[in-house]
Amino acid sequence: MNRFVLNYLGFFFILLSVLSFFNIIYSYYFNLYLNIDTYFYTLLVSLLIGIGFFIKRTNGIKVSIYNKIFTVVLGYFLIPFIIAIPYYLSIYNISFLDCYFESISGFTSTGFTIFENIRHLDQSLILWRSTSQWVGGIYFLFSILLLIDIFDDAFKKSLTNFISFNYSEVFKQSFKIFILYTTLTFVIFLFLKLIDLRTFDSFNLAMTIISSGGFLPINNISNIINTNFKEVFFSLFTLIPSLLISIFSIFNSFVSCFFSIKTSCSSSKLQFF
Repeated sequence: MNRFVLNYLGFFFILLSVLSFFNIIYSYYFNLYLNIDTYFYTLLVSLLIGIGFFIKRTNGIKVSIYNKIFTVVLGYFLIPFIIAIPYYLSIYNISFLDCYFESISGFTSTGFTIFENIRHLDQSLILWRSTSQWVGGIYFLFSILLLIDIFDDAFKKSLTNFISFNYSEVFKQSFKIFILYTTLTFVIFLFLKLIDLRTFDSFNLAMTIISSGGFLPINNISNIINTNFKEVFFSLFTLIPSLLISIFSIFNSFVSCFFSIKTSCSSSKLQFF
């Protein structure tokens, strides 16, 4: 299999291992010791698969658009298997089919859930549900880059100055998206804190909003968005995902302009000396 394909999927498995580690820290900090093994197994499995994808010897043949489409679809089936592990190993005795359904629902930001009462879930599992949405949101954005060849040149130019997306160009643009996506998540989290939401709810809602997800950390959003002021701000935040491509285009133009100016200054100094 092509190195491009394996690295693409391997990145998300390693990302899940990192997020599993954060859940281990969270469970340990809040004395949720029964959950530590659950996320440790998730970390171990996802890390081994991710590293295996990166170190596997592959050929250098250019991947076709059909292979790219197959890779994106394959990821939508494989990655939820890892996301399903904490549900399956939890204390709630959930069947694997239900666990897989919940993980796909989160990863695709659909929002359908098997849980009737979110208040009965422990906080680490609620956090994992929000995490699955966050990963699914960035997977979707990365997939746009992977499948860039099916779009017209105007759309390509909105993302980069290069019409042809080779391996290094996709990596560079993906890194920019990851930085922007993470930064916006943190900014939304800070604003939710400013409107007097508790830290746990703010963090979960930030991951839900940025990914256009449907999972909530509570049964009814009106329990925490309980004033007109909060409702207006929350409504404005939900517009961010729909504007994400436009925000990225502006961000990309700013970065390109910054490096262009920096390069010009360096050239001027060289000419001076």
